[in-house]
Amino acid sequence: MKVIFRADASTMIGTGHIMRCLVVADALREQNYAVSFACIPQEGDMIPYIENRGYEVLTLSASSDLANVDELNYSTWLLQSEKDDAIEFAHLVGSAEIVVVDHYAIGKSWHKQVINQLNCFLVAIDDLVREHHADLIIDQTLGRTPEEYSGRGKVLSGIDYAMVAPKFSKLRAQAVSKVFNDKKPKILVSMGGVDQQNATLQSLQALVGQVDANFTVLLGPRSPHFQVVRDWCALHENIEHKEFESDMARLMLEHDIAIGAPGTTSWERACLGLPSILIPLADNQKTVCEQLLKCNSVLTVSLDEIGNLLLNQYYELVSRWSQYHANNLKLCDGLGVQRVTFEIHKNFKPKTSIDLSLRKATQNDIKTVYDWQSHPSTRKFALNTEVPSWDSHYRWMSQKLESKCDYFYIIFDSGSGDKLGVLRLDLTEPDNYLVSIYVSPEHYGRGIALAALNIVSELHSDMTLHATVLEENTASHRLFKKAKFIQIDSRSYIRYAS
Repeated sequence: MKVIFRADASTMIGTGHIMRCLVVADALREQNYAVSFACIPQEGDMIPYIENRGYEVLTLSASSDLANVDELNYSTWLLQSEKDDAIEFAHLVGSAEIVVVDHYAIGKSWHKQVINQLNCFLVAIDDLVREHHADLIIDQTLGRTPEEYSGRGKVLSGIDYAMVAPKFSKLRAQAVSKVFNDKKPKILVSMGGVDQQNATLQSLQALVGQVDANFTVLLGPRSPHFQVVRDWCALHENIEHKEFESDMARLMLEHDIAIGAPGTTSWERACLGLPSILIPLADNQKTVCEQLLKCNSVLTVSLDEIGNLLLNQYYELVSRWSQYHANNLKLCDGLGVQRVTFEIHKNFKPKTSIDLSLRKATQNDIKTVYDWQSHPSTRKFALNTEVPSWDSHYRWMSQKLESKCDYFYIIFDSGSGDKLGVLRLDLTEPDNYLVSIYVSPEHYGRGIALAALNIVSELHSDMTLHATVLEENTASHRLFKKAKFIQIDSRSYIRYAS
């Protein structure tokens, strides 16, 4: 199945749109989709980088010069009219089943034109709550809700859909147990691929020589300040300058504190519990900062106050490092790209009577789960058949919801919103989880448990899943066999990581 991504990068636009598209592209390619990109060649376009990642890039025309781009007027970012871009794109592509768009200058008129010409499934990635004519809208902004968007498409919103590379979720267990190096912290300074305002150098000048720390500076040659920053770093023994890093997850795990701009890297840092000081470099980043501040997971400094406030904010972060570490880990589990690709893939599967989905359980689900757990049918084959008291259940589930490593899902019908059951994954050892699943008694016999296990097998394909089933529970034995778990003894099943 053919997938085309329409996104651009430049010294003005930055690199974030391309980078998050590449995360989704990699995941789709692993599922045997044929993936390519369509971009406008311009200074800082990242086209060689995309090609080095193994993707074909179709090049579009530009009728205006990059010098005419207005940072605050997104329509100028396209370098030609939206209509002309859509017509040329459709002509170059010829045919495609899926088109994914991540571009502030592309909206519903472009969508309509391309859908009409290609008869494709269109996915719009956005974080500005703009108008779309898409089949699927993805907005990974923390706190965003589907109701904020209008139109025809299904909306995947919030940090559960943060498009971070799978390496982050794989390192999460190590991040949970990380201890702060208060003797000589390691500070990662990374403002993104361009950093027009040179916040990198301003941050270094505010901290280097004032704090006892080692610094890593990540800034590539696409930045107009690359040479100045590189030369400044070379003068200091406690600064390592990197032009590029292929394994950002490992790099973040090795550091104690980050200083950077908001954006997708905010969710990467959150997944690994990396306490951060954010410096918003664009208006569209302010919403991210506001939401993260509400969660007490970051500190912020405005661009014009770096020299005055950054040092104080650094000491504040150090003094409450453990709190910020924990608050970040609560935000993002790093599985957003798996959820996104699952939703895309689901649209090309045979339709079923129930549009089954999983969501994270909340405090509002505690009473419903208690009622299900107390039902005689549920307790009959539970490993512990005793009915829990309300107080013990409330304490137990509240603790489970606070876990940074376990997964507590509510199975629900995304069409009606009806709650259908529970599926839990409890960590037993690194990358190994014990499955617990039960369905609401009024929904027995509808294939819900099997469908939920199949979803989990896709979302958590990099984990080894275990199940323990009482010998007399024949229905559950059939369930796990149908779900392609391997029986290893009379009570135990396993599904190995892929």
